[in-house]
Amino acid sequence: MEPGTLVAAFAVGVLGGVHCLGMCGGIVGAISLSHGPGAAPAWSRLLAYNLGRMTSYVVAGALAGLLGAVLLGGLPQGQRVLEFLAAVFLVLLGLYLAGWWPVLARLERVGGRVWRRIEPLGRRFIPVQHAGQAFAVGGIWGWLPCGLVYSVLVWTLSAGSATDGALLMAAFALGTLPNLMLMGIFAARLARVVRNDWLRKGAGTLLIVYGAWRLAGALV
Repeated sequence: MEPGTLVAAFAVGVLGGVHCLGMCGGIVGAISLSHGPGAAPAWSRLLAYNLGRMTSYVVAGALAGLLGAVLLGGLPQGQRVLEFLAAVFLVLLGLYLAGWWPVLARLERVGGRVWRRIEPLGRRFIPVQHAGQAFAVGGIWGWLPCGLVYSVLVWTLSAGSATDGALLMAAFALGTLPNLMLMGIFAARLARVVRNDWLRKGAGTLLIVYGAWRLAGALV
């Protein structure tokens, strides 16, 4: 896995953070506000939640990378096809984040059918009082239907192996970490930031440009 690809995946995670705050803001806020006798500090519960969420992303990335490797083995131009598909999804992600074409919302609705079966498992650990519960909740919430994650997983298909797929998703997950950690600490202020239309459009535009650049490379 080239370092430049990992840096790009990290940047996508940072830029997509405005979407992360909207999708996971509720559960992150609940974790940070949970309290009771013997409750762990909010920062430790938030960190454990995010580590659980990131672990799910890495597992999904390894599976996607393995699937991509299998597909590449049977297609003479498989790598190019997957890179093209990944670039298309990055452009669609930018359009989705900017609010110009919410086509990826359809994917989220499809994933919602599976999520309805998984989500009740997380309720067993709420209210979150310690890091172990937070990690478990994060591990489950990592499978929340999310157009951002789905787009990066399509990109991960072109990684070529389970190891590289896991690395790419780990880099992406690290990019999402600052936003969600800050969300738990400064929930009210960041909620107003997320509603900033210019911020969402700016992040979306940058992703569109990056996706178009990768698309051009895949076509050459």
